[in-house]
Amino acid sequence: MKAWKKNIRKVEPYIPGEQPNQSDMIKLNTNENPYPPAPGVQKVLNEFKTDTLRLYPDPTSKELIQAIADFYQVEKEQVFVGVGSDDVLAMAFMTFFNSEDPILFPDITYSFYDVWADLLHIPYECQPLDENFHIVKEHYYKKNGGIIFPNPNAPTAIYENKQFVEDILQNNQDSIVIIDEAYVDFASEGSVLPLLEKYENLLVVQTFSKSRSMAGMRIGFAIGSKRLIQAMSDVRNSFNSYTMSKLALSLGTAAVKDKKYFETCINRIVSTREKTKSQLKELGFSCLDSQANFIFATHNKKPAKEIFEALKERHIYVRYFEKPRINNYLRITIGTNEQMEMFIQALREIVK
Repeated sequence: MKAWKKNIRKVEPYIPGEQPNQSDMIKLNTNENPYPPAPGVQKVLNEFKTDTLRLYPDPTSKELIQAIADFYQVEKEQVFVGVGSDDVLAMAFMTFFNSEDPILFPDITYSFYDVWADLLHIPYECQPLDENFHIVKEHYYKKNGGIIFPNPNAPTAIYENKQFVEDILQNNQDSIVIIDEAYVDFASEGSVLPLLEKYENLLVVQTFSKSRSMAGMRIGFAIGSKRLIQAMSDVRNSFNSYTMSKLALSLGTAAVKDKKYFETCINRIVSTREKTKSQLKELGFSCLDSQANFIFATHNKKPAKEIFEALKERHIYVRYFEKPRINNYLRITIGTNEQMEMFIQALREIVK
């Protein structure tokens, strides 16, 4: 083998959900929002001057950062934005996880964490969820190089309350603790952002992909202490100062300013989620207590993979994970009421 071939870095990549393109499909496998972005987004898009694309975007993302700061009532120096929360999280890994001690995250969680850790040569240890798929906070009270977990967790959709998160923070004041809140807007208790007033080592990461219907625009952000945000900005500017496009900055700003539409969309999805959980239980499914825009469910007789394949034949797509402990579960994104009724009807035929 030639020397250059030996030097190619080999990694086990993250595998995203299937992206089919069928006119009659019901797509419930990638946790996208079934409703369009806020009306102001379309207005800005209609008025966007393409001639400005010949110019670089604002490297400070000033307008979008200010809109996010105003919405969450923090200072603009506490906000970092990136190309989706994946970009933001990758920057956080590079910035904060530089210890010889392992970082800690759950064994069943967002499967990009171990990919980044392997890619960046960050030591890590996966902490097992309990028998009910909850995070065990005591597992995070040991020496570590940092902590990260989603809340609600993925793919379980289980939310841990603010006191739970604060207990972890109190026992890890020498480590950076990152709470990945991609789905938090659908949780009844909401974000742990208020804890930022007490803990300088807390970083909260969110996205426009779920509750703001902007998955196709790739906008994510982090909120933390000024010191953490400045450190992330320094790392980002060592790679690429122009991560956010002009269009993303303009449309993202419009999206975050429409609070009423934002809340209306969330309420519709939560209402449909609760109705769907009841319907699934009537069909013999057991559902974890979802606080996200998806449901994690298993049937009492029919294997999950069999249901997954039968749905796929009907052009209805859900997510199946062939992994230990969860290989008999399906992750089901919440669509519109009409989509979920069609989904439930298909299940009735499959599991009868």
